Amino acid sequence: MSDRVYTLTLSCDDRPGIVAAVTTELAEIGANILESNQFWDQQTNGFFMRLAFAAPAAIGEGEIRRALAPAIERFGMRTTLVDRARRPKIIAMVSKFDHALLHLLYQIRVGWLAADIVAIVSNHEDSRATADAHAIPFHHWPVSKDLKKDQEEKLLALVKATDADVVVLARYMQVLSDSLSKRLYGKVINIHHSFLPSFKGAKPYHQAYDRGVKLIGATAHYVTPDLDEGPIIEQETERVSHTMSAEDFVATGRDIESRVLARAVKYHLESRVMLNGHRTIVFQ
Repeated sequence: MSDRVYTLTLSCDDRPGIVAAVTTELAEIGANILESNQFWDQQTNGFFMRLAFAAPAAIGEGEIRRALAPAIERFGMRTTLVDRARRPKIIAMVSKFDHALLHLLYQIRVGWLAADIVAIVSNHEDSRATADAHAIPFHHWPVSKDLKKDQEEKLLALVKATDADVVVLARYMQVLSDSLSKRLYGKVINIHHSFLPSFKGAKPYHQAYDRGVKLIGATAHYVTPDLDEGPIIEQETERVSHTMSAEDFVATGRDIESRVLARAVKYHLESRVMLNGHRTIVFQ
């Protein structure tokens, strides 16, 4: 029987012996460490670690958890354990611009992103044909002041029904309510078409053009009740010039957005992102 691969993430206050305690317990059950990353935040004395390891198939997830329990209790660890054999599930939300969605679908098709989009949700009909072409259930939920609460309740029900690991706002041009943002904290990733914290809100590329900037970018971040201020996962910039129009800025930005969002989703689903207050630790 082949070994099974798991990813363990943990965080706690830093003190001697953490790594030894965890790796010793894993060695005792015959696990082999495949990848190890750790970080000590000197400002908060927080310790963060990500381990990928292979364990004999005969040893189940429950036995692994029991083996780690003494170390977890001793150091007061907050942990997650993920069986990599389970393919993660994505709910993608999109409005009219579908470039980020199409890029995610492509990266899934070629195997770079090991996940499945289990539903596409939109406040427009534009992406129905894309969903049909990929045999993905499509949910057209128009948004208005009167319908917003009902739409968000349907989204929560869909997350539960599909057992989705993450909701990806792939240029979904609607603001989630504070209530929904709190309930799904750490499970919703947005792509903002700007290099945050600059040029928040509507038409950031046009704002950048008006300011005559020489670099534009995009930011993938977790959604929080504070608009465009959630913990940042990934960013990228590209040089622009005075010879370019505002529409050129937009076209350049679309390419950046697609790449940045795909990387952020991959990092999240591979348990490479750990929240550290308003910031993130990303083990690449």
